[in-house]
Amino acid sequence: MQADYETLAKTIAALTEGESDEVALMATVVCEVHHSDSRFDWTGFYRVVAPELLKIGPYQGGHGCLQIPFSRGVCGAAARSGEVQLVPDVDAFRGHIACASSTRSELVLPVWNGRRELIGVFDIDSDQQDAFTQDDADHMTAILHAVFNRI
Repeated sequence: MQADYETLAKTIAALTEGESDEVALMATVVCEVHHSDSRFDWTGFYRVVAPELLKIGPYQGGHGCLQIPFSRGVCGAAARSGEVQLVPDVDAFRGHIACASSTRSELVLPVWNGRRELIGVFDIDSDQQDAFTQDDADHMTAILHAVFNRI
């Protein structure tokens, strides 16, 4: 089952309408996204909590890393560069952090609030190699913008 992004975007918009609490929004987004697609093995947010430091936020799946410096891993690269990281093979990504040994590919998106401040990254892991496409990245970017741009 692959995500129906049009329905997913509408569902998330309806569920988050009027909400401004960052953690509540993250929890709702991660739940809906995680259950929308069988490729999504681990789905979660890492929040910016200090300069150059991410800490685990709401997630679905097995345990995640508790903290990730901007200088390490795919999540750190997304936070550091402000760019989407589409990684077809995590073993080929220099500096990949193996929070879960089952992860084969990742899609990590920076998350910005309405003031263009980086508030975190949204990490989607798959136990399948080359699981994500640019279409996935584009749709998820649009969903995240619609939810978090208003806070």
